[in-house]
Amino acid sequence: MKKMTTQARVLTGGITLAAVGAGVFGAVAANAETAQAPAAVKVDAAKKNTAETSHLTIDAATRAAQATLDAAEQAGQHVSVAVVDRNGNTIVTLRGDGAGPQSYESAQRKAYTAVSWNAPTSELAKRLAQAPNLKDIPGTLFLGGGAPVQLKGAPIAGIGVAGAPSGDQDEQFAQAGVAELAK
Repeated sequence: MKKMTTQARVLTGGITLAAVGAGVFGAVAANAETAQAPAAVKVDAAKKNTAETSHLTIDAATRAAQATLDAAEQAGQHVSVAVVDRNGNTIVTLRGDGAGPQSYESAQRKAYTAVSWNAPTSELAKRLAQAPNLKDIPGTLFLGGGAPVQLKGAPIAGIGVAGAPSGDQDEQFAQAGVAELAK
């Protein structure tokens, strides 16, 4: 038998190691392909582990926002409108021609506030006298102009308006959006 050089032994060892590694990798890969994922956890809704909620469609939110903007334009006001879902996430925003730069964010915050408390923001603004710290809650704005959208008494969205000379006018326009959804 011939004696192998050091170089030949290293090369042969490397090839052997690569072959063994490829075999192990192939076996692991084959097992991964054939193994089934664990079954998803099943939740028993009868035990009240889950909750179903209703949300506005993008079409409904857009119709409400446009009806709100139309009501403001008919009154000669330049406003921004925001519609948020039950979780306070913005679905639609419309900035009317000539609306002030602050109105965009204000409309979002009013909509968020209305849906969070399921009440018009003009009513919530009155509560500040008893609980002034409410105004410190992030993302809220306790000024008239926000209206909740309800389904069976529960809030599913909020419409916020900002830019008119008064919160009462803003809220009147927001109510026009709510009325559009009732059609």
